[in-house]
Amino acid sequence: MITISETAAERLKEMLSEQEAPNMFLRLGVTAGGCSGFSYAMGFDDQETEADVYMDVQDLRIVVEKDDIKYLNGLEIDFEESGMTGGFTIHNPNATVTCGCGASFRTATDAGKPSEEPC
Repeated sequence: MITISETAAERLKEMLSEQEAPNMFLRLGVTAGGCSGFSYAMGFDDQETEADVYMDVQDLRIVVEKDDIKYLNGLEIDFEESGMTGGFTIHNPNATVTCGCGASFRTATDAGKPSEEPC
């Protein structure tokens, strides 16, 4: 299960409404790399695959590849305004190590493959 706060959902819906393709959805995923071993992937997509799992969260269509579910189960996404900036924040209960920027993590059972470049 993935949780998206009301604030984050509103911001994502605004961003989705600005997309030109009518059937866009939010794709969440994990890629190898980042300073801790894995990096979060979050973006809009309209291409579906057989490896996808679909969820409806806060009236948003969320798609995650089956292999990434083990890393993202329990994920909480929020959106915070901070002075003149704002951004999405991610809390992952599966992460045992995270980097300072919050975009990279590793789990107790999988260290991923850290990259040499900082966040």
